[in-house]
Amino acid sequence: MQRDNQTPARILAERVGLSQSAVLRRLRRLRAEKIITADISIVNPAVLGVPVTIHVLISLVRGSQLADEFARKLGSRPEIRQASYVTGGADFVLQLQMESMEAYAAFAREVFHDDPNVASFYTYVAMREVVGPRQNGRVRAAAVVRPGRHN
Repeated sequence: MQRDNQTPARILAERVGLSQSAVLRRLRRLRAEKIITADISIVNPAVLGVPVTIHVLISLVRGSQLADEFARKLGSRPEIRQASYVTGGADFVLQLQMESMEAYAAFAREVFHDDPNVASFYTYVAMREVVGPRQNGRVRAAAVVRPGRHN
């Protein structure tokens, strides 16, 4: 299921040596128990008009209530592809998909600059995806070209 959630129950049943109805019951149970949390499709961001991937590390002024409020605010923003509350030097790490750097500048002004609870934020613009989402159980990887190290 992790490799391809569209595999028919008939095929899964053959692979694991169960009946098709037993596989369907297990899948329903796994979804009901939130072991399977989502069935999703990974879409190319450039096709959607949001080709710029940006990672942001955000530090808030201290206070768990502030973190909860900030997390709720993040949940309403469609530009945010993923947000995590983390340990270390930052409080949150975001992955954004933006249509342009100009769009990110407006987003940063509204979400970070205008929020008095944001102590600091650091922006990292992805030049190129090196390891992408898993497809068929394998990680897609691309070579990294480093300046001055060409073969």
